[in-house]
Amino acid sequence: MTFRPVTQTTHAQPAMEGAGVHLHRVFGFGDPAESDPFLLLDDFRNDDPAHFERGFPWHPHRGIETITYVLEGEVEHGDSLGNHGVLGAGSVQWMTSGSGILHQEMPKGNAKGQMHGFQLWANLPSSLKMTAPRYQDIAGDDVPEIIDDDGTRVKIITGKFWGKAGPVDGIAADPLYLDVSIPPNTRKSLPVDTRANAFAYVFAGTGRFVDAADPVGVRVEKEVAGQELNIRDLTGNRTLVRFGNGDDVTVQAGPEGVRFLLVAGRPIEEPVAWHGPIVMNTQAELHQAMKDLQNGTFIQAAH
Repeated sequence: MTFRPVTQTTHAQPAMEGAGVHLHRVFGFGDPAESDPFLLLDDFRNDDPAHFERGFPWHPHRGIETITYVLEGEVEHGDSLGNHGVLGAGSVQWMTSGSGILHQEMPKGNAKGQMHGFQLWANLPSSLKMTAPRYQDIAGDDVPEIIDDDGTRVKIITGKFWGKAGPVDGIAADPLYLDVSIPPNTRKSLPVDTRANAFAYVFAGTGRFVDAADPVGVRVEKEVAGQELNIRDLTGNRTLVRFGNGDDVTVQAGPEGVRFLLVAGRPIEEPVAWHGPIVMNTQAELHQAMKDLQNGTFIQAAH
């Protein structure tokens, strides 16, 4: 067993998308190789309906998969293929945009006006860029949860973990996507595919992600004016933790426990041509997508 070292920690940054939705961008629109096969992660947590109720009106997607995971509130969605539904608390929607789809997502707060969820974008390989669009809507009750003897709780959105499989299937990146809660002052090791890129996103509590070389804290090493800078601290709310190679992620929960997303997927390692919600392999393919949008041929015939 080899522990994955922490290679970088960063904090989600405030951003605004759609028709004025206030959110925090965890990563996205940077170097796609850093998180390959994942392109973007947004945390749309807000307690003020005025900051999210105008939602994400009609917009296109091509060449990617979007994963929406709702913790509080609801998201009503509809698309150009006639699909329509409402994602409630705990539910998941995995949309394979493939050759192209137009859709909208309109969030609504819970009884207290709170909205909380995440959207992750996963790239599609060139062989599936123009596949037929597909939806998978999973109710919260259908997301399996494992409770370990020490009180650790793991919800499995997709992938296989501790002998159980998540309800989302047929995903090109074949990722692992977990919602992990670890009790106060508990140390836990979680297995991760050695060949996968992996990251954690802390959104509640605090913890230390540890490895064999640094058993007590988060370690971030940088070269600053020729000197190594070591930062050891509890990792807290809205923090992204990237990992190096290994087959286990280990975390020591803080005094109030820690909750985080753990996501891993094998890299696609293909060229990326990116324009907002459209991600292709070449500039020519990207230009064709823009042309299709302009001339009304963006929605392809069913494959």
